[in-house]
Amino acid sequence: MPSYALGSQGETVRKIQEVLKSRGLYRGALDGNFGGSTLSGVEAFQRQSGLADDGRVKDTTWKAMFGGSDAIPAPELQNDQLARRCLALTGSFETGAAAPECFCGLSGDFDGQGISFGVLQWNFGQGSLQPLLNDMVTQHADVVKGIFGSHYDAFAAALHAPQSELMAFARSVQHPVKHTINEPWRGYAKALGRTSEFQQIQVTHSDRAFQRALAMCQDYALWSERAVALMFDIVTQNGSIGSVTRAQIVADFKLIAAGLSDAETETRKLEIVANRRAEAANPQWVDDVRRRKLCIARGEGTVHGIAYDLEEQFCIRLARH
Repeated sequence: MPSYALGSQGETVRKIQEVLKSRGLYRGALDGNFGGSTLSGVEAFQRQSGLADDGRVKDTTWKAMFGGSDAIPAPELQNDQLARRCLALTGSFETGAAAPECFCGLSGDFDGQGISFGVLQWNFGQGSLQPLLNDMVTQHADVVKGIFGSHYDAFAAALHAPQSELMAFARSVQHPVKHTINEPWRGYAKALGRTSEFQQIQVTHSDRAFQRALAMCQDYALWSERAVALMFDIVTQNGSIGSVTRAQIVADFKLIAAGLSDAETETRKLEIVANRRAEAANPQWVDDVRRRKLCIARGEGTVHGIAYDLEEQFCIRLARH
């Protein structure tokens, strides 16, 4: 069953905000961003309605808000390919936002890479962002021109300029100390990331990582969508699984109790992979990696203060991929 909670984005969230505002429970903008003010409003509405005030809009809360027999709308990811759902989940962990905002991760030159953008933080410094932007210009020039307007020519010229000029341009459109991107360029980038065309280009350019994730699932005899999401997150956040860690995982698999259902066995395997990969991470990041990986393995959890339910929010299930 779908649900909307802290970090959710989109038109359905905006409708929730409208109801809360009409009842005096929300004073923020009708921006479709499920932040703290929306959370507080939902909790207050639930208390007024005699419901458990968990701050999540599921079917019961939705019907209390809107009446009638209409079911709560499914997330926009429901009918997307698994690759995009996995990318959106990883992007949400990185940005703290759901689709489409998770495709709009944007940061400046704090790491010497000029500008980093998108779910996987493709960047100018390493030359990984230019191919995505060039694909967008080539395939959807009308969309890009519509977003960048009078600044389109400067944007296109920078993309085709020598690396030194491109980096100089990137640094010229951001704060020299805080490295936040200045307007209107920040708005342009966010608008670009919200388009279905550029989201699909991100999916295409992450295909190598997705194929590696599928191969790793095969290697470890894992079969579920949740397994693919876990391996994809490992590939994109941690690189891979080393030979020593792999040997530990295989040994742990042999200790799984017999007689469990296929689903129980799969979940136990995913927990083993999550724990072992976390233990192999940099000591200062072990807890963060473990929390994030176990969230995927178990299908739910809290990461960076945001509660996740993979099936409800990302349509990633413990079902065969």
